[in-house]
Amino acid sequence: GAASSGLATMATFQFNSFFKTLIGKEIAVELKNDVALTGTLHSVDQYLNIKLTDVQVVDADRFPQLSAMKNCFIRGSVIRYVQIPAAEVDTELLQDAARQQTKDGPSSSSTTSAPATATASA
Repeated sequence: GAASSGLATMATFQFNSFFKTLIGKEIAVELKNDVALTGTLHSVDQYLNIKLTDVQVVDADRFPQLSAMKNCFIRGSVIRYVQIPAAEVDTELLQDAARQQTKDGPSSSSTTSAPATATASA
C-alpha cells in the first residue's frame, strides 16, 4: 500500500543522494545483459539512470560493437550491479541513512539492505 511505496521512495532517494556523492569518480556498471562497463559517473537521477563518460567495455572482445562508445546513458532498470571504489564510500552517510530509515519506518528490507550495501562496497 501507500506505506510501502513511501519506504521505497525514501530508499531510492537515499541511494540517489549517495550516488550523487560519487559524481566525477570512476565506477563499474554490470548490466543485466552481461555487458560490463567502466567509466566516470557524470550524473544520476531519481530513477538511478546513470550517465557515464570515458567509457570502456570490460570484455571488449565479446562486445566489439561497443568499443567506439565514449559516453553512455544507462537506464536504471537494466543495471545488475554498480561497483564503486571502497575509498569513495562514505560509510557514515550510509549508516546514518540506514538508521534514519529504520527509525522512520522499520521494514525487513530497510534493515537488511543498508548493511549489505556497506559490506559489498568495503
